[in-house]
Amino acid sequence: MYSAAMSLSAASSAAVASGAASSRPNAMRPAAGLRFCGLRREAFGLRSVRSSPQAVAARRSVAAAATAGNGAAGSGGFDYDLVIIGAGVGGHGAALHAVEKGLKTAIIEGDAVGGTCVNRGCVPSKALLAVSGRMRELQDEHHMKSLGLQVSAAGYDRQAVADHANNLASKIRSNLTNSMKALGVDILTGIGTIVGKQKVRYGKVGFPDNEITARNIIIATGSIPFVPKGIEIDGKTVFTSDHALKLESVPDWIAIVGSGYIGLEFSDVYTALGSEVTFVEALNQLMPGFDPEIGKLAQRVLINPRKIDYHTGVFASKITPAKDGKPVLIELIDAKTKEHKETLEVDAALIATGRAPFTKGLGLENINVVTQRGFVPVDERMQVMDADGNVVPNLYCIGDANGKLMLAHAASAQGISVVEQISGRENILNHLSIPAACFTHPEISMVGLTEPQAREKADKEGFEISVVKTSFKANTKALAENEGDGLAKMIYRPDTGEILGVHILGLHAADLIHEASNAIALGTRVQDIKFAVHAHPTLSEVLDELFKAAKVNAAGVSHSVNEPVAA
Repeated sequence: MYSAAMSLSAASSAAVASGAASSRPNAMRPAAGLRFCGLRREAFGLRSVRSSPQAVAARRSVAAAATAGNGAAGSGGFDYDLVIIGAGVGGHGAALHAVEKGLKTAIIEGDAVGGTCVNRGCVPSKALLAVSGRMRELQDEHHMKSLGLQVSAAGYDRQAVADHANNLASKIRSNLTNSMKALGVDILTGIGTIVGKQKVRYGKVGFPDNEITARNIIIATGSIPFVPKGIEIDGKTVFTSDHALKLESVPDWIAIVGSGYIGLEFSDVYTALGSEVTFVEALNQLMPGFDPEIGKLAQRVLINPRKIDYHTGVFASKITPAKDGKPVLIELIDAKTKEHKETLEVDAALIATGRAPFTKGLGLENINVVTQRGFVPVDERMQVMDADGNVVPNLYCIGDANGKLMLAHAASAQGISVVEQISGRENILNHLSIPAACFTHPEISMVGLTEPQAREKADKEGFEISVVKTSFKANTKALAENEGDGLAKMIYRPDTGEILGVHILGLHAADLIHEASNAIALGTRVQDIKFAVHAHPTLSEVLDELFKAAKVNAAGVSHSVNEPVAA
């Protein structure tokens, strides 16, 4: 699970989050009578409905049976209360929460604890981006002089930079492993396969397999880089993000196929280290997954001033690695007509066209489950659905493998939600409250709907939306840093004050977004949050100004900070 969704799949991921792209009409529709991760029910337009006595009794029975397994063996004659296949961020989060709930838990990992995020994604990429950020600042002579600083020519040691990324991944991987061991999670090594109802087989190649039983099973196998047909990967001159994070070279000229989160972050790294970059994007605009207004500003700030050019509306139909003294060859065809447009000759090519679910070999055929484009079908509770559309009892799938929202922290949140359910507390995760971030310089972050998505929803459901914006140029802290390039934007309902989406480009945008995401998660309305107090001078005042700029026509009473709010 990469740090923030995928290149060409970013738009579809956002659509899934809004419910627009789901093949299951009710996949994102909250059902009455459920607990929404502590969210206020009115955020979903639902009345407060109590569960029936029968439903409450059923949940208590499940919880009692599950928590009874906090001993040498799992409950009900099972080896474990919970077995998790995959020890990435999602599996790790679920395992720790399960132990907290008193469940005897095992996690199966066939590669390395931490999964893609820790070993080949979020974590090492942030190490490289930390370097690129400092290099970019040191190389900006005008910026340095404006602060009264004089800096000689900045340089870097490629291997030392690569070691920094690798060492960070190793440290986090060790931390995750130790945290699970300390809490009593059994870490089982091997490839996990579901062989029947509540049965899992695991083992390493060349060794005998082991079979265990579990009251509940969570699939958390993550994803791998998606490589389109016609592209030959050699890992040296044509490679995916898995290879790029090793930073074995810094090519003079690199083509990046895909201009989503992954491609954009690597363009930040490579240009800071001296490379020239060419984007190849299938859609008609760069950064297709972003709010269009933010995307345009990002192009002005992150693309145009740098050694970056781009081709949009084209496919890379064939890419041949460099060999025998010849460069990497990229054949471009028109995305609509499929006619040949031109052939690029570059030193290297990074394939950043998104990620594909890693679900092969899970044994899903043994339980009548058929994947959809490789994704495991699930309902809103992350329960796996079989080929007939029925829930497979006691089987769940979280994270990239289900395709709902391909973010590491989304996987963790889904895992925690599942554990809540199997512990007897029904729980539905609001995916629209999950933030995403792109760690370029400056950063981009977002939560909820883009403006076009919000307008489409408003037209369909018959309500109006409003948009307010504020600039980082009006923020004291940003100006003190000489980092005034930035914009924050909020889409909301003026009739109710409901926040539909917030998008930020600017200094520390990835940190600032959480006030907005938590407001959406808690159902906090604009007319209430505008009374929150923010320290001065801080970047948080960017959002403070954004909330205060909103005009709400709701007839309801807004509460002051000193006025108690009835539960």
